[in-house]
Amino acid sequence: MTPARAAAPATLFDKIWARHTIVERPDGATLLHVARHLVHDGSRAGFRTLQERGLRLRHPERTYGTPDHYVSSTSRALEAISEPHRREMVSALSANAKQHGITLFDLGDVRQGIAHVVGPEQGITQPGLLLVCGDSHTATHGALGALAFGIGASEVAHVMATQALWQTRPKSMRVSVNGALGTGVTPKDVILAIIASIGAAGGVGHVIEYAGSVFRAMSVEGRLTVCNMSIEAGARAGMVAPDETSYAYLKGRPYAPQGAMWERALAYWRSLPSDAGAVFDREVSLDAAAIEPMVTWGTSPEDAVAVTGAVPDPAEAASAERREAMTRTLAYMGLAPGMAIEAIKVDRVFIGSCTNARIEDLRSAAMVAKGRKARIPAMVVAGSGLVKAQAEAEGLHRVFLDAGFEWREPGCSMCVGMNGDLVAPGERCASTSNRNFVGRQGRGARTHLVSPAMAAAAAVSGHMTDVRVLMAGGA
Repeated sequence: MTPARAAAPATLFDKIWARHTIVERPDGATLLHVARHLVHDGSRAGFRTLQERGLRLRHPERTYGTPDHYVSSTSRALEAISEPHRREMVSALSANAKQHGITLFDLGDVRQGIAHVVGPEQGITQPGLLLVCGDSHTATHGALGALAFGIGASEVAHVMATQALWQTRPKSMRVSVNGALGTGVTPKDVILAIIASIGAAGGVGHVIEYAGSVFRAMSVEGRLTVCNMSIEAGARAGMVAPDETSYAYLKGRPYAPQGAMWERALAYWRSLPSDAGAVFDREVSLDAAAIEPMVTWGTSPEDAVAVTGAVPDPAEAASAERREAMTRTLAYMGLAPGMAIEAIKVDRVFIGSCTNARIEDLRSAAMVAKGRKARIPAMVVAGSGLVKAQAEAEGLHRVFLDAGFEWREPGCSMCVGMNGDLVAPGERCASTSNRNFVGRQGRGARTHLVSPAMAAAAAVSGHMTDVRVLMAGGA
């Protein structure tokens, strides 16, 4: 009798993909079971498709919603949304949730917030699940060891009707960051450094697993920030293997397993990390000690340098195409080659988004703002009502208000520029969001991506400032 052959070592991604595969066609297309589907105020088209085709929502108990993109940051009242079409999108989500029986964290519910903050916060996001949402930053949820990615409008309708989705299997990449991060260096700086290293297309066609001592030591909230911006590296998804930090974060959350089911879930979760000897299609390594607080200078997240650095010179670009692109970018951003990053004056600051609006982010910014005064307009928008309530219980809102920052209601706010919160044409914004694309925060807006601490430093100084100087007691 021939002995059974041991299974080949598998990655975290391999294990989740295999567990959710329903059928694989000869051409490689795979039908996947979807364990969780998050919907928001931009999901109206999916519900309309169900209605037009006479279909029911296949699994309401696996579908969770919250309005976030179009809600006002000045009030929880629906009437505060001034643009009629957007107001209707928010009210339609409420009506569709009621009709189809899905769980909704609506306006007026303290649990309402940005979908990618609410999912982990509520324990809806769990290791080993396949989770989708009609939003590109769904990769955020991979921080808890889930396979999570954004989907298009037609795919949203398909998931609603079938709880399944056709996908082509991506490749795998492991990004390892080892060593110790320096003072003032945050998860946002880590992911900006990664993107600057591999490029905005460096992860195309891949799922990235973040590994190494830096991620093992990182909190879940920090991991959420890193995985959130995987899409900015072109990746399909980003993941961190679940560990004791993940389990401690999830234990007791409303939608996490309870009692005996917790023990069963824990046993499964512990089987998920990539096996020793598992092979990745690509490996990338960074030295943690080399990472400094980062600032983007251009209109792509890959256009990032250390705050102690300078705006690069297009003349030094590797190709004529890159030289021309850099020249256009600098013209749009109003920057000159060789200009010191710390010489860049800032017109306003935004602290928020699904990247950096959790309690640890607000604590980080408040530490810098405390005892100082904002020199420019600065806005703080918590990622959910629960984050806002916790920040207020800790007195963080008072720190911000005393420093002259605005303290607003939860939602996507200025990150997406489609809810009334905009950067004026030509204005320069230090933002904790995830995208610095042309027009992302408003027509003609100039966005610099930074960490919450760096954003607060810009607010109290009026220009890009090395937060480490302020942390050391500098002015």
